[in-house]
Parts: sequence; C-alpha cells; structure tokens
Amino acid sequence: MIPKYLSAILAATAPAIGNHLWQSTVCIVIAGLLTLVLRKNHARARYGLWLAASVKFLIPFSLLVTLGMHLARPRVLPATESGFFFAMQEVSQPFTPPATGSQAAGKSRRPAQGAGLRYRLVHNLPAILVAMWFCGFLVVLFVWYARWRRISAALREAVPLREGREVEALRRLERLGGIRKPIELLLSPATLEPGIFGIVKPVLGWPKGFSEHLPDAHLEAILAHEMWHVRRRDNLAAAMHMVVEAIFWFHPLVWWLGSRLVEERERACDEEVVELGSERQVYAESILKTCEFCLESPLACVSGVTGADLKKRIVRIMSERMASKLSFGKKLLLAAIAIAAVAGPVVFGLVNAPQIHAQSTPPKNAPLPSFEVASIKRNPSVWNEPTHHRMDVHPELGGRLTAHNAPLMLLIQRAYAVQAFQVVGGPAWINTDGYDVEAKPEGNTDRKEMWLMLQTLLADRFKLTLHRETRRLPVYDLKAAKRGPKLPAPKAVGCVSRPPDAPPTPSPQGQADCGYVAGPMGPSGLLQLEGSKVHMADLISKLALVLGRPVLDKTEFTGEFDLNLSFTADEATMGLPGFGGPGDPGGSPLPTDPNVPNIFAALEEQLGLKLVSAKGPVEVLVIDHVERPSEN
Repeated sequence: MIPKYLSAILAATAPAIGNHLWQSTVCIVIAGLLTLVLRKNHARARYGLWLAASVKFLIPFSLLVTLGMHLARPRVLPATESGFFFAMQEVSQPFTPPATGSQAAGKSRRPAQGAGLRYRLVHNLPAILVAMWFCGFLVVLFVWYARWRRISAALREAVPLREGREVEALRRLERLGGIRKPIELLLSPATLEPGIFGIVKPVLGWPKGFSEHLPDAHLEAILAHEMWHVRRRDNLAAAMHMVVEAIFWFHPLVWWLGSRLVEERERACDEEVVELGSERQVYAESILKTCEFCLESPLACVSGVTGADLKKRIVRIMSERMASKLSFGKKLLLAAIAIAAVAGPVVFGLVNAPQIHAQSTPPKNAPLPSFEVASIKRNPSVWNEPTHHRMDVHPELGGRLTAHNAPLMLLIQRAYAVQAFQVVGGPAWINTDGYDVEAKPEGNTDRKEMWLMLQTLLADRFKLTLHRETRRLPVYDLKAAKRGPKLPAPKAVGCVSRPPDAPPTPSPQGQADCGYVAGPMGPSGLLQLEGSKVHMADLISKLALVLGRPVLDKTEFTGEFDLNLSFTADEATMGLPGFGGPGDPGGSPLPTDPNVPNIFAALEEQLGLKLVSAKGPVEVLVIDHVERPSEN
C-alpha cells in the first residue's frame, strides 16, 4: 500500500510542479525559436540555447522569486503595482490555486459511503502518480547503469598509452587548443569508438589496432574532435541533461531536447576541427573509417566522434559554406534574454515581496480607511488576567470600537487577524501596557473595514511598521490516533451562524455557534472547547490559541462534527493566561485538576486525535518599529 503522506506531498506540490513544467516548456519553445534565428551561425550558439533550456528544468523560477523576496527590504507596495504583479503571477503560474481554495477545501464535505471504485481511484490518484513516476525514474536509472557498467568494464581492461604517434599528435593538438592539463590516452581492447570518458578527470579511450587503419591526417582529425569535447566540457553538460531526463522522463520534449543537444554538440566540434586546419574531405573520411571499425558509444555522457545524424554531418562538413559569427545585434539579443531569464524572477520577488506596512495602501485618489474620531489612553491598572481587558465592536452604536486595558499585542492580533505567536519582535511593553481605546467610524462599516481602520490607527498613534515573513518554527501536527478519529456527526441543533469575517479569537462564554469553537471555559480546573457543526480548521485555530503554537492539520478529515472537549491546564497550554505564552504578561495561573486529563490525553481519549511535535513554515508579522502613543 502506498503511504498516505506521499499523496499529501504530491497534492501540496502539484500546483508548483505544474507551474514549473509549464515554464520550462515555454523556455524550450523560446530556445527553439531563437535557434531558427541563429540557424546560419555557429552551432555552439544554438547548443548553448538548448543547454540553457535543459538547465531550466533544474532551476524553478520560484527559487529565484524566493531569492528576490529574501533580498527585499520591508516597504509599502502601491495598490496599482500589486494588481500588475498579481496579473503577472496569474499568467506565469496558471496552476496555482486561488487563495480561497485551501479554505474551501478545508470545509468540503466527505463523500458519501459506498462511493465505489471511481471515488477510490480519484482519492488515491496522487499516490498512484507518485508510484508511476518513481517506477519510470528507476527504469531510466537502470538502463543507464547497465550501459555504464559496459563502459567501466572496457576502461578497467584498458592500459595507458605513453608514447606513439597518437600521443604525439594529441599533445600537439592540446597546445593548439589551449588545454594545459594533458589528456590521458587509454588503449582499450573493446571495439567502442574513440571517446572522452569522465567529467572531473576526462580520459580518451582509444580502441586497440584502430591507428593501424588511419593515416596521420585522419588520426589527427579524430583526436582534434575528441580534444574539443574536453575543451567544451561536453561530458558535464551531457550528465546534467541525463539528470533532467531521469527526473522528467514523462515529458516528451525533454527527450527531444536531448537529441538536439547531441546534434549541435557534434556539429560544434566539427566546426572547430575544420577551423583548426583539418581538410573537410579528410575529416569526413576519418568519421566514416571510425564507423567501419568501431561500435557507437552506448552512453550520452561519453563524447565520441560518430554521434548525431552521420549523413547530415557529412553533408555539412563537405559543404563549402562556412558558418558565420554572431553579429553584435544577435549577441545583444541573447544577452538581454539571458539577463531577463535570471534577473526577471529575482526582480519580481524583490518588488512583489509579501511585506506590508501597518496599514493597507488604498488606490490613488481614495481616502485612507480611518476612524472619524479616535482616543487612546494609557490604563494604569495591571493587566494580568483575561477579565482585566476586553475589546468589542458595537454595531448598535454605529460600529464604534472600544477596548479596555488592552495591550498593543491584542490590538495587533485583532487588526491583522493573527494569533500571538505569529507576532515577532517589539519591546516588552507591547504585552504589559494596557490601553483604553474608543474609536468611531464615519457612518456604518463592516468588520473587515473596521480592522483596516484599526491598522491605520496603530500606524498613526503607535508609529507601528511591520512586515510579513515565513519562518520555520516549532509546530504541532494534529493527526488521527491509532484507532482513528472519534468525531460525532453534527446535530445542527441550537447553533447560529457566525459572521464570515469574525476574527479567530475566543468567543464569549456560553456561545456555541455553527462552524465555530467556543472556549476555553468551565469551572475551576476544567477547560472546555465546544461547538456545533465545526470543521477541522475551527478546531485547529482554537488549539493554536490554547497551546500558543501553530497547529497543522494532518488528519485528512474534511467533514463537519460536533465538539465537546474537556481538559485541564498544564505547562503545555502556553497560550492560556499565567503560563508565559506569547502576549502573556504573567499573573495567577489557571487552576489544574489532577483528575482531568491534559489537552494531549483529552484529544486522544475524547476525539481520537493526537498532537505530534514538529517544525513547519509559519507566517509571522515582524515588528520593525513601534512607539508608545502620546496621550490625547
């Protein structure tokens, strides 16, 4: 049986893989169009284009975009720019799901029982695709390994050739070609064609008795061809494309690209040999004599002399037409395309980095979302228990926002809909100083705009600036326990719908509304999380609040359920008051009850779920600057 985590990995990475394949395919098409423009120029220019298209498969544009994002400094992006770059992202990454896709997926219903074979096939499709890719990958590696063993056996039987006319001719050609390190010549009893073996320390394999059939001019022509393979490092390029073929064996253009590389590689060496002084007829005859005596090299990363289409090669070699050098205009075109291919994604990441200011920048000529009247005063009382602070929005008073003894950390959480552990940096007083806030908008407004106004207020009065980052932090993975989850089906009785833009904060005591988790609450020593028709995302959000650490859903449960979880506080519930969690200034810890299980045991006993410590990516808000507000 294929492990489920393979399905999860592929499902999470499928959009990125699709975008990478799409972008790499476009690069092959562009390279093909450019080779048509350069069809009358030297083959080495076309070879470089095909090689760049091959390397693109190993370097996703997303890596360059990420590099640009890491190099970017925190700054504000105008709304017009963000729309432009959003359009660019949609075109360049057509397989990326919309931002709301994950939320919708998290709240999709489980299919009915007995969906049949079709559902099981669709459900297991990611795992099946992973298995098919891995089988193809192993087949390609096995074929190449079998061929490589044949070459290795021939090299083990070869003996170094220290003197003779072959060695003298090779050394003379090395001086003409500018190769400083001598190429070792190995005399092999095998009938493989002369070829360059190895990448770091290349050696020239030479079949025994082959020189007896060659005049000096033919011998030098063949040696010159192999010398140019070493000078151009063709074996390294061929090995890189072999890696591409192994990973992307399912892509037909990858194999077509490999044949183009071999064709232009051999043609480029042919041009170099002719330009070095070999007569065309002599060189063509030397290739034909090699074919009569030897067998073709069985591996692409062994550069021989008989590769590519021999008939076309002979015709090109015998042609009197010489390939022309690149003009200045064509060099400029290639340089501009190369710079754009590398620098473009980096610049995109620099400009479109996910960094923000304390308030969102509206379109030009639009008023800033701000309160009509706002007052912030320092509350001298000590903030040490949840009952000592509160923050409310009053629709009956025209959307007035009030906060009593609220620390700045709480205001940031509400303004940006994050939890305390997602706020990084800042002085200690953002957790300890309490403030009384009264703010009135101009006319009625919805909650979403209210939080934007609060962002503006924080930037104006607290001089708050911050930016977003993704960091690898300690998290909890929520998984099914050994005997599976025990989540009761929803009864949908006595629950009311919550507002769609309600922030992920604890609801008032006694509230249990549809799709929302109320709590923690309860008598002394007992805490509860309860709700009706909740989704796993709701439970995840509330567990993160209680534990003071991100919780990732690894249960694969997508249905609705009723929740009633009872537990006692302990050192793991860092998000609760008095336990030193993020945003907790201290105070009296919550009472514990030795007869009530802690949250880990309660999850497994009551819900059939378990929490596993791990590390994962977490989006955080990093405070760049903040000041205490002046009294008003």
